[in-house]
Amino acid sequence: MDAMPKYRPPFLLRDVSRHGKVRWYYRKGKAKVRLPDFGTVGFQEAYEAAASGKPVPVPTRGGKGTLEWLIRQYMESTAWAGLSVATRKQRGNIFRHVITKAGKEAFEDVTAKAIEKAMDDRAETPDAARNFLESMRGLFRWAKKAEHVETDPTAALRAHRRRTEGFPVWTEDDCAAYEARWPLGSKERLAYVILACTGLRRGDAAILGRQHAKDGILTMRTEKTGEVVTIPILPAMLEAIEAGPCGDLTFVVNSNGKGFTKESFGNWFHDACRAAGIEKSAHGLRKLAATRLANAGATVAQLEAWFGWRGGGMASLYTRAADRKRLAYSAASLLSHPQSGETFSPQATEKKGA
Repeated sequence: MDAMPKYRPPFLLRDVSRHGKVRWYYRKGKAKVRLPDFGTVGFQEAYEAAASGKPVPVPTRGGKGTLEWLIRQYMESTAWAGLSVATRKQRGNIFRHVITKAGKEAFEDVTAKAIEKAMDDRAETPDAARNFLESMRGLFRWAKKAEHVETDPTAALRAHRRRTEGFPVWTEDDCAAYEARWPLGSKERLAYVILACTGLRRGDAAILGRQHAKDGILTMRTEKTGEVVTIPILPAMLEAIEAGPCGDLTFVVNSNGKGFTKESFGNWFHDACRAAGIEKSAHGLRKLAATRLANAGATVAQLEAWFGWRGGGMASLYTRAADRKRLAYSAASLLSHPQSGETFSPQATEKKGA
C-alpha cells in the first residue's frame, strides 16, 4: 500500500454505503468515475486518468476488487468448504472459465444483465446455463453476507429447465438381459447388484466396501449431499458379494485390483451395459430401486432415509407414481366387477351418453 497522501485531491468524492463501506469516486460535473481506495496502489494513476478524461486502468489481474479476487476469497471460505466435493469440482471448473474471460473486471460492476447474457450464451445447453447461474449465485450470496457487495445480481434470475424425464429407468426386462450376459462371479454382475439393491449413485457405489457394513446394514455418508444413508444388505447383494470377486477396500475393483474413481466406474459400467444390449446408465438403476420400494409401499420418510433425500420432494415423486398405479388397478377392478350387475362395454357407454 502506498503512503496515504496528506491532502485530498480536487473532485475526489468519498461515499459511505449503508453498510459502512467506503468508496471513492472522481466526480466533476455529471461525470462520476469509480477509483481504487484512496491511498492504495493504483489510486494515483487511476485519479490522473479520470481527471484527464482517459479510461481508468483496470485493476491488476487478481488484485483486490477484481472478480478473480472475489472468487478466490469465496473458494477459501467456510461456505465453499461446506459444499460437496462434486459441487466444488463443478463450480471450480466454471469459475476457471469466468476468471479467464472476466477475471480482471471489478466484481462490483457485475450486473444481472451481464450474468443473464452469459446464460444466454449457454442457451443451447440448458444444464450448463443453470449450473453457471447456481455457481454465480453461490458466489454473490456469500459476497453479500460477507459485505463485499450490497446487492446480489443473481437474486431475480431464473434458469430454464429442460422438460425431460432425465435418466431412463431400467425395466425388469433390462435386468433380465443384463443378468443373462453377466453371471454371478463377474465384476459386472457385482456392480449391477450393488447399484440395484442399494440405489446408490455411481460415486458412492464405487467406494462401497466392507468397512461400510455392520450387522447386515450398510452405512455411509454420500458424496453428493453429505447425507448419511442406512441401507439393509439384501439377500441378492449378499449372494453377489460372496460370489465375488471383491477387493480389500471396495467391493468392486478394476483390472488392477484397485477401486474405481466415480468417472471410471461410470464409463466401465456403461460399457458393461452396452455389452448386454442395454442403452441405459447406472443412475437408471437408482431410479429402479426407488420405484421398486415405492411400489412395495415405502413411505416418503423411508425413501428419504434409504436414498439420502431431504424435503420430501424427490421421494414424493415415487410415492405418487406408486399411488397412481395402485389406484388405477383399483379402478380397473370396478369395471371388471360392476356393482349393478351390468357388463361394461364401450358401446353401452356410448348409448348412455347419447
